[in-house]
This record gives sequence, structure tokens and C-alpha cells, in this order.
Amino acid sequence: MARTRKSKPSLVKNIKKIINLDNPDSYISEPDPSKHELALKAENVSVFYDENEAIKSVNLAFERFKITTLIGASGSGKSTFIRSLNRMNDGIARVSGKIMYRGLDLNSPDVDVYEVRRHIGMVFQMPNPFAKSIYNNITFALTQRGKYSKEQLDEIVESSLKQAALWDQVKDDLNKSALELSGGQAQRLVIARALALKPDILLMDEPTSALDPKSIMQIEETMMELKKKYTIIIVTHNLQQAARIGDYTAFFHLGKVIEYDLTRKIFTRPKVKLTDDYVSGNFG
Repeated sequence: MARTRKSKPSLVKNIKKIINLDNPDSYISEPDPSKHELALKAENVSVFYDENEAIKSVNLAFERFKITTLIGASGSGKSTFIRSLNRMNDGIARVSGKIMYRGLDLNSPDVDVYEVRRHIGMVFQMPNPFAKSIYNNITFALTQRGKYSKEQLDEIVESSLKQAALWDQVKDDLNKSALELSGGQAQRLVIARALALKPDILLMDEPTSALDPKSIMQIEETMMELKKKYTIIIVTHNLQQAARIGDYTAFFHLGKVIEYDLTRKIFTRPKVKLTDDYVSGNFG
């Protein structure tokens, strides 16, 4: 009589069992400051809308010249958190905790908010060029805060547009209204506008969600070039995008960071079951 052969459990199932044995509630693996230069660090940051605690004691350290992606379902707190990093929540929400930048707590009440936003720029979800020329979109903030010669402004406009990969397309139309640009071009103009202030850090809140696939790829290529000179923190709902461009990834859920690690680890072997469910599409 033939003997029935028992099937061996798959390696993938064994790995998942090993992961789930630990099953921690959260796992944070920050860059080691003794080995990696940090650009920014959030220490016990909480954000309150009246009595509602939208962000709950978040601790995250961001390595310089890297792209960190913030992922999580809608309403998980990603955008609220990123906007707290350069005081965009001022007047809207109450923020507690420290946001450390070059040894200074940016959340301190005596810090100049405009200086914070010069060092930490912001690009929003929807392209929002001013109803001005392409040239004046780049120079507007500069001329409001300081005195520059025409030659200096020309140099900044060219440099910023080149870094945003837009110069070759608009160099002969700098006096054209920015409102005539395509969606992808308008978003790159907004990136150039932020770069004109020469920030150290660039925050991006879903910068490609309103763009077509070709424009998304162009913006991603631009970000990969920009990280050679800038630290980038980006909120995205696009998990494929996070996997493509992220060096580090933080997974948010209900105002908390559930897991923070190298992006490849988040997507191939997360430590927390909730993270595993989210990146594998079993979340809901």
C-alpha cells in the first residue's frame, strides 16, 4: 500500500510564524547618530485638535541626505505629523514635544517660524503656483524677505529650475504665467520655488497624487537627484512609490508610529503584524 507523503510547510509560512511569535505592538529602528548624520529629530511629538490627540508621542530621527517615506491609511496622522515639522500647524493645532534641528528645538515659542520654513521647505499635494510669471513664482518669497540684485535672482531662478528638472522646458518662457503649466510642470515649479530658499530639508505631502504616471516618474527621478543635496520626508499613499524611492519608511496608524526601519525591511520582513498586513494589502 502506497504511503502518503506529508507536504512540508512552506518557507514563507515558517518565516511568518517566526515574525508573529514576537508580534510587538511597535518597532522603531532609528539611524544611529554615532554612524549617521541626523537632519531632524522628533522627540515625543504630540498634536492636539482641541482635546483630540491626533499624533501620540511620536519619536522619529531622520538621516541627512536620505528619503524617508511616511505611509499609512487615510486619517492615520501622516500629514498632521509632517506639517508639525516646520510649524505649518501653528494656529490650527497644539503641538507638544521637541523638534530638534541643529541643536535647536523648533517647537520653542521664541523661534522665528519664517526662518524655520526657510530651512525646512514644504511641497503640498496639489500644485499651487501663484498667479504670477514662472520667474516671479521663484523670486517672490526671496524679494519679500531680503534684497537681491537682478543678477542674483537670475542665478537663483536658473539653479532652482535646473534642480527641479524644469529649466530646459521653460527657460525661454520665464515671463509666461505659471498657471499655464501642466500639472507635472506646475508641481516641479513648486519644488523649484521651495529650493530657491536653499532649505536643508524638503517636506512633501503626497506631491504626486494628482499627477499622471509619466509626471509621477519624473517627480520621483527629481527626488532621487535632490537627495544628494537635501533631506526629503514624503507622505505617500502609493506603496509602490514608497518602495521605489524610500531609504527609510515609517508606518503610521491612529496617530502612532507602528514601525520605522529601512524601507527594504518594512516591505520584505516587517517586525509588526499590523505593518505586514498593511504592506501586503490585508489591512482594513
